[in-house]
Amino acid sequence: MDLSLSARDSAFRDEVRRFLDEKLTPDLRETGKLMTSVYADYDTTMRWHRALYEKGWVAPAWPVEYGGCDWTVMQHYIFASEFATAGAPPLSPMGVGMCGPVLIGHGAPEQKAYYLPRILSGEDFWCQGYSEPGSGSDLASLQMSAVDMGDHFLCNGSKIWTTHANYANRIFNLVRTSKEDIPQRGITFLLIDMDTPGVKVEPLIMLSGEHIQNQVFFTDVKVPKANVVGKVGQGWTVAKYLMEFERGGHAYAPGLHARLKRIRAMAAEERGSDSARLIDNPSFAGKLASAEVEITALEFTEHRIMSALSQGGAPGPESSLLKTRGTEVSQHLTELALETIAHYALPYQPHATHPGGPVPGFVPPKGNASPVGPQHSWPVTAKYLNDRAGSIYAGTNEIQRNIMAKAVLGL
Repeated sequence: MDLSLSARDSAFRDEVRRFLDEKLTPDLRETGKLMTSVYADYDTTMRWHRALYEKGWVAPAWPVEYGGCDWTVMQHYIFASEFATAGAPPLSPMGVGMCGPVLIGHGAPEQKAYYLPRILSGEDFWCQGYSEPGSGSDLASLQMSAVDMGDHFLCNGSKIWTTHANYANRIFNLVRTSKEDIPQRGITFLLIDMDTPGVKVEPLIMLSGEHIQNQVFFTDVKVPKANVVGKVGQGWTVAKYLMEFERGGHAYAPGLHARLKRIRAMAAEERGSDSARLIDNPSFAGKLASAEVEITALEFTEHRIMSALSQGGAPGPESSLLKTRGTEVSQHLTELALETIAHYALPYQPHATHPGGPVPGFVPPKGNASPVGPQHSWPVTAKYLNDRAGSIYAGTNEIQRNIMAKAVLGL
């Protein structure tokens, strides 16, 4: 794996920077800087998606024949690094990062031909139907039923913590098509149109006040059998393949490096009448140095995995390592940022930030009152609260450690 910056890589980096200078408008940069969630709001996401689609850069990790980019490992990393440094808002991962790779790996030719172009263009906006009220980390215990009615399935049950289901027009679901002695058997991977009669979405409000998550109810929902990905009853195999991409199909390190750089800048500002700077505190400086070591270690692990992906492989059990360390370091950075802004962590002012969704019940102050504190402090508390979910979603970090113990260490 050659990670040196060649003349071709330098030219590619310049191309990425020119694209960002042209297409990443000031308001998009502002959104990226003031985000409080791992997701941008829907309107911002789709604006940025369309810009990338026009360039052909929506799904660079996909195979070229399906709309991906024929890039080297280093070019993929340059792309991620430049986007993180510029503060570009992220795309929704459910379509491009999850459903797309699953269809490429397990979908029928007709499914690939129909759905993949719609994912690329943004015509289809996907959400994920995995967790249920009684089945989260123990996903194999899921109970949403899909009864064989001949030419279709009749689905009943609910899914929970469904990100942006209030905007999605499609959902990929795990459903139970039969009850077996081994719970992983009898599960089927099913694509469902959100406009189908019997589908209902109810909001769930996060600690940060944002409406990003939802519960989705299915009552006698008819789904054609053509919507099964893989084979009936073998959806667990498809689900495990998808979760590798959900946990380890992208790079955490570039974004973490960019966030740490911003925290350093925040800590270098003078605070209070004594002009003290937190960066000059040896204890805090040590915390920053330790965080940089953790991110760099993660970065080189990602290089290894990206090299395997470039050869057509899947992330494998190493995806559990990336998910665990990536989310834990991310949470640690929110704690450092909170320490940096001190008492400015107290005001609740979502109107000064860019939440990942609406903030129900919040009434912005009237008049010309300015937000409290320096701009860099505005999203910090909400980001801290939102990021508590990082070690839970996509399989809790405790579950990831079990996977690593079994699949990597052989325990």
